[in-house]
Formats: sequence, structure tokens, C-alpha cells
Amino acid sequence: LQVDLWQPSSPFHIVKGAVTDVRVPRDTTWSLLPYLQQANIPYTILISDLQQAIENQTGGRSHRNRRSLSGYNYEVYHSLEEIEDWMHYLNRTYSDLVHMFSVGKSYEGRPLYVLKLGKRLRPYKKAVWIDCGIHAREWIGPAFCQWFVKEALQTYQTDPDMRRMLTQLYFYIMPVFNVDGYHFSWTNDRFWRKTRSKNMRFHCHGVDANRNWKVKWCDEGASLHPCDDTYCGPFPESEPEVKAVAHFLRKHRKQIKAYLSFHAYAQMLLYPYSYKYATIPNFNCVESAAYNAVNALQSAYGVRYRYGPASSTLYVSSGSSMDWAYKNGIPYAFAFELRDTGHFGFLLPETLIKPTCTETMLAVKNITLHLLKKCH
Repeated sequence: LQVDLWQPSSPFHIVKGAVTDVRVPRDTTWSLLPYLQQANIPYTILISDLQQAIENQTGGRSHRNRRSLSGYNYEVYHSLEEIEDWMHYLNRTYSDLVHMFSVGKSYEGRPLYVLKLGKRLRPYKKAVWIDCGIHAREWIGPAFCQWFVKEALQTYQTDPDMRRMLTQLYFYIMPVFNVDGYHFSWTNDRFWRKTRSKNMRFHCHGVDANRNWKVKWCDEGASLHPCDDTYCGPFPESEPEVKAVAHFLRKHRKQIKAYLSFHAYAQMLLYPYSYKYATIPNFNCVESAAYNAVNALQSAYGVRYRYGPASSTLYVSSGSSMDWAYKNGIPYAFAFELRDTGHFGFLLPETLIKPTCTETMLAVKNITLHLLKKCH
């Protein structure tokens, strides 16, 4: 049976009594369902017509005015081309607060753009790194990165907290980390997860960009097989995207105090470690930041996030960007798993972009303000 595992991301993490989300081709449902009944495994069909759900999300787009950037719609999903145009536009329009640059090139040769946000008052300021879209199919990630930038620019004058954040810190924001994969999820396969590098021996594409970092690389929770969704790659930082970002973070490690990575889906706020069950040295500071962030998030719409160390809250995985950032001296490293918990999965409807981003914004501001207060 060819199934695409949505949750958890690897078969190793399927345990008795836990819920597993899978996507199956239409023609295999007739063999899968009797099998589940026979094995006494209760199941629910969450989305009966996935094709229709995909088309609802990306079809019928041509009529919307995609090019007008002043009226850019933050409540729809945007293609890579649209996001890049938007970044160029902000770079031109808000030159006092925005500086756009590239940290390198992807496997297919696309630039890896980052926006540097903040008041250029003094050359040295502490910074926060935010990336979205490490996994291509998690579209709500890039939508949040764009939302964050919009909020920063629109409320900078009126919101004292935002003003403080942009005055005292720089934000490095990478709206689409896995540019090749994200583009591919728009053009070929909506549920593509990995990068798009080629593997000669297996004719499979891609590496899981969140298993490719040089921290307990290719240990538990990562696969050695190039065709698997959690393939760790031939060696650490084999993916040009991972290598470029790792290089940038290494270079600025003294300046960067927080690393935030946005994924979907599970409604969780995770911190290190991912690769082992152990308590981080600055546990109290990180734990209280997470606790307060989750409460702030819940205050918007009552959505509850679980929070805690990734290994025990989600599952053990090695070679993750969050663990790597923490190991490289960034004291606050978090991974968000945004909405939902499986009803829509990776196909979170556009109507939920606004509430999801609004509540997440509260959490991110909370973490940032925590950072500006000294925690001992």
C-alpha cells in the first residue's frame, strides 16, 4: 500500500494508541479500508476528495490581481514568484526598515532571499532569525512569515512593543527556506516535502532539510533511504539551502539570540532537544518563554498549543535546524507547529490564515519581549 504519511512524518514514530494521518491514492482506498477493519483499527475519513480540496486552494487564482503589491493580500497563499516580487517591493518601498539580501543559491539555482528588518540606529544589535517553509507542503509557514513582516511595518508607528522590537533588535526573516520544493509544491505535487536535489543511484529527489543539519546527523528519526520523506541526505549540510543558512547563522552567532522556525501541523511550540531526552542548561528561561507564548497565543481564539522539548512533546528526530541553532550558541531556539491538528492537515484553508497568523503573532512578540528582558 502506497501511503503518504502526514503525521507523524516517519513510520518509526507510529505507536499503539496514537493517531496517524495518512494520504492514499483514490484507487487504494478499497484495499486499505477492509484491511483497517480486519485489524480492528478505527479510522475516520477527514478529506474524502483531496483533489477538490487542492483545487479550492490554488484553482481559480488567475482572476485575483496578483501583481498589485500595494494591495497585497495576506489572507491567501502565494507562489514563490509572488513572494519574491513582494520582497523586492518592500525592499524598494521601506528602505529605512527593510534590507533584502541573499544568503546563497538553492540546488536549482534560485536565490535564497532573507529580509533584514529593523531600525538602523547602531551597527551592532542583537537579532532574531525566523524561517518558514523548510518543508515545502507546509504553506501556512511562508504565509506567517509574510504576515509577520506586514505587522511589523504596519504597526511600527503605533504599537510601542513593535517599535521597541524593531529599535532594539534586527529580525532576519526567510519566508521560503526550501525554495525549490515550495515551487514544486505549486507546480507538480502539492504534498512535496523535501528539497529537489537529485539522487543518482535511486532516481529519487530531495532531502529532508530538517534532518540535514550537523547535530546527531542521521540518527534516530531520520532515514538513510533517499526515497523516504525523512531522508537525512548523503552527508550533513549536503543541501545548498541548509549549508547557506548554517553558514550565515555561524557567521552571526554572537548577534543572534533567538532562532524561530515555522512548520505545520500539530499546534505545538517546541524547544530543544529533538534528538535526545535531556534537559537543556537554560531550561527555566526557555520553558517560561514557551509557557507565556502559548498563553498569549491562546488568548486570541482559545486555540491551545502543547509546548515542551521536541523529543518528548512530538517525537525524537536528529539533524534538525532547531537543535543545530541551539548547539551553536543561540540560547532561544524554537520550532512552531502551526494549525491544525489534522482536520485539514497541510491543506489549511485560506480562511484560517488570518486567525492562525494573528494568534502566532502574539506568541512571537511574547518570545521577543521575553528576550529583551534579562532572564537568569
